[in-house]
Amino acid sequence: MRGLAKGLTYTLNSLTKKKVTYDYPNEALALPDRFRGIQKFYPEKCIVCNQCAAICPTDCIELTGKKHPDPAKKGKIIDTYDINFEICILCDLCTEVCPTEAIVMTNNFELAEYSRDQLFKNLEWLDENDENIREENKV
Repeated sequence: MRGLAKGLTYTLNSLTKKKVTYDYPNEALALPDRFRGIQKFYPEKCIVCNQCAAICPTDCIELTGKKHPDPAKKGKIIDTYDINFEICILCDLCTEVCPTEAIVMTNNFELAEYSRDQLFKNLEWLDENDENIREENKV
């Protein structure tokens, strides 16, 4: 009998405590300031230096460029920029090494897909990824 009373007391005390769960899809989670999410890419800033692809520990970044069509201008322009989020570990090294800050991290972390093929993101998708850009990375 005493065990039943202790159990009921514990249960009733738990009912009055603050809930620790979130209504996740309907409520946004509070993320830490230094949270690393999916990258945002600014193709107009990219100088095709390939430092992001070279430093990537998982080799998930593919970057190609071509000569500028105007012969008076030096350098390259971006042709393709692809990231394989199937193997990307969101380590933030590509953003740290970028000299023009063409790659920035966002607070967006929702990449769930039904097919692995949909985890290959291209230049257009990364350019449109404007969700939840960190405060220090806003232009």
